[in-house]
Amino acid sequence: MKKILLLVVIASLSFTFSFAQKFGFVDSEYILSNIPSYKSAQEQLDKLSAEWQKEVEAKYADIDKMYKAFQSEKVLLTDEMKTKREEEIVKKEQEVKDLQKKYFGREGLLFKKRQELVKPIQDQVGTAIKELSVEQGFAVIFDTASNPSIMYSNPKNDKSDEVLQKMGYKN
Repeated sequence: MKKILLLVVIASLSFTFSFAQKFGFVDSEYILSNIPSYKSAQEQLDKLSAEWQKEVEAKYADIDKMYKAFQSEKVLLTDEMKTKREEEIVKKEQEVKDLQKKYFGREGLLFKKRQELVKPIQDQVGTAIKELSVEQGFAVIFDTASNPSIMYSNPKNDKSDEVLQKMGYKN
């Protein structure tokens, strides 16, 4: 009877240990900040964004001037001229909003440029994480940069530097 009980305990322990899963984590912001091509792409995007923002702001400043001029001349204008000026101002505002959407909208030029410059780097990081996970037998690797709800993580499980090594950015 004791032998059977001992065998059941050993079998259940080995069964439990065989299903134990390994977990690790990475900090994608840390990884990306250590990749020179990512920094370069980010600088390029920031520069482009600043140029476009400056252009949009200049056009809004022109509209503001038009509106102020309209307000000061309003008493001298006929109803027809007032309507025409108001329509011009509204048309200009819509043009600037369309331009802003073209640059910064959901499918705008900045989004497309980010996809062109940053997405390949993010894909490389993802591939390196997946390969590391398979090689070291991790069931799950969390990203601490995008999930602030992780209250504590043991630094020995941080695989960020190993991902950078795998990608050739650290020794």
